[in-house]
Amino acid sequence: MKAPNLIKGVQLEGLRVIGDPHEYAHKYYLGGIDEIIYMDIVASLYQRNSLTEVIKRTCRDVFVPVTVGGGIASVDAVREVLRFGADKVAINTAATKRPELITEVSRRFGAQCMVLSIEAKRKPGGGWQAYTDNGRETTGLDVVQWAKRGAELGAGEILLTSVDREGTRTGFDTDLIAAVTSVVDIPVIASGGMGTVDHLVSAVKQGNCGAVAVADALHFARMTPAEIKAQAADAGISMRPT
Repeated sequence: MKAPNLIKGVQLEGLRVIGDPHEYAHKYYLGGIDEIIYMDIVASLYQRNSLTEVIKRTCRDVFVPVTVGGGIASVDAVREVLRFGADKVAINTAATKRPELITEVSRRFGAQCMVLSIEAKRKPGGGWQAYTDNGRETTGLDVVQWAKRGAELGAGEILLTSVDREGTRTGFDTDLIAAVTSVVDIPVIASGGMGTVDHLVSAVKQGNCGAVAVADALHFARMTPAEIKAQAADAGISMRPT
């Protein structure tokens, strides 16, 4: 999201407008999607989340869990987002600056509400580093160690985005996913790179993630939620019914 528009890019850059986020969310809901994630990509820059009206509209018509991220830096900000209908919050920048926020949110609203969002880039010498601000600002944090610490602090889920793969349709970074899932015992949502359902299957079977986040394949109508679920089920992946 770059309010008021739904947008999509490649490696979180070169953003193009897709359309009205509410219309797309409602279409995906009717198509059988399991959850919706709204990320305000400029919120951290302005230190506030601007998706209030979008959240209200969506939660009147969409009856699956909704996660909201971007610019959420306090318990009060979380409370406001939840009051407008969101079920979970995804926090990246504020958590890297003040990790105890993870614990505060988890204790106040429950671990199921606290999603730690991690933007990962491969390092030339191996491993991955955590970034913020749409992959522009480095944190100096090792992704695997940061994920482990986040889980220990109380995060209930991890939204793990490969900046290198995002929007490329070349498949998820299964090495990254496997490295993170091997050190945490909470669900990991893999994001960045889905071009085919085979990529989903690899992320689950090789990376051991609990879910995948899909944007490009749906926004550009290359496949539907029902088609994704059916093909994944044929490959032996346990899916929620459409």
